[in-house]
Amino acid sequence: MTQANDDSVRAVGHPPAGGPVRAPVPTQAGGPPYGGPPPGTHPGNLLPPGPQPGGPPPYSGPPPYYGYYGPQQQPPYGWRPPPVPVAPDGRPLADFGTRLLARLIDAAILAGISMVILVPTMFVVSFSLMPAYTGAEQTYGTGTPVGFDFLEFMLPILLIELGLLVLILAGYYVYYVEMMFRTGQTVGKRLMKIKIVPIQPGVTLTRGMAAKRYAIEFIGGVFVPFFTYLDGLWQLWDKPYLQTLHDKVAKTVVVKVAP
Repeated sequence: MTQANDDSVRAVGHPPAGGPVRAPVPTQAGGPPYGGPPPGTHPGNLLPPGPQPGGPPPYSGPPPYYGYYGPQQQPPYGWRPPPVPVAPDGRPLADFGTRLLARLIDAAILAGISMVILVPTMFVVSFSLMPAYTGAEQTYGTGTPVGFDFLEFMLPILLIELGLLVLILAGYYVYYVEMMFRTGQTVGKRLMKIKIVPIQPGVTLTRGMAAKRYAIEFIGGVFVPFFTYLDGLWQLWDKPYLQTLHDKVAKTVVVKVAP
C-alpha cells in the first residue's frame, strides 16, 4: 500500500516519500514557468536588473552633438569676422586693396600713353635748343663775347612742359570722366570687377559726378602737395561707406560687381 502511494506521488511531480510535501504553484503572468527562476538557477546567483558582468553598458541615448565646435558643453562665443560693408542699395563695397590695384592698372596705362607723347617731344625740343646751349659764348661783329641766356633757354622748355601737362590732364579727363560716365568703370576697375555708382539708390551716374571726382582727384592732386595720398587713404577710416574725398564730393561709392 505504501509503495503504491509513493508511485502515485512521483507520477504527479511531487518529491519522493520522506521529504516535504508542497502543493504545486500556479504559473504567474509574464513570469517563468511555475512562478520561479529557470530550472537549474540557484537563488543566490540572481542579480537585480541592470548591466550584467562582462556585458555591454546600458544604452543611454546618442551623445550630444555641437556641430563645428566639437563635443563641448557650450559653443564658444569668441571673435567673429566683421560684417562686409555694403552700399545703401545693399551691394558690397570695394575694399582698399582692390581699389588700389585698379588705380595702379589705370596709372600704368596712362603712363604708357603719356610716355609715347612726352619722350619724342622732349627729344625734339632738346636737339632744337642744343646749338644755343653749346654756343654759350660766341662773338659777333664787334668781337664782344655774349653769355648764355638761361631764361631764353628754359622758357621754351617750361612752356612745352606746361602744354604737355594740359594735354595729359585732358587725356585723363577723357579716360576717367567720359569712360566712367558711360559704364561706371575704367579699364582697371573692369579688371578688378568694381564699379562707381551714386551713393543714393536709384540715381544714375552723371557726367557732373564723374567730373567732380576727376577735379578733386587729379586737379587737386597737381596743385596741393600730398593731397593725392590723403585723398586715397581717406577710405581706410571712413565709415560706413569707405569713401575717399573725391567720393564724398561727388556723392559716389565704389561697389563690387558680380563676376
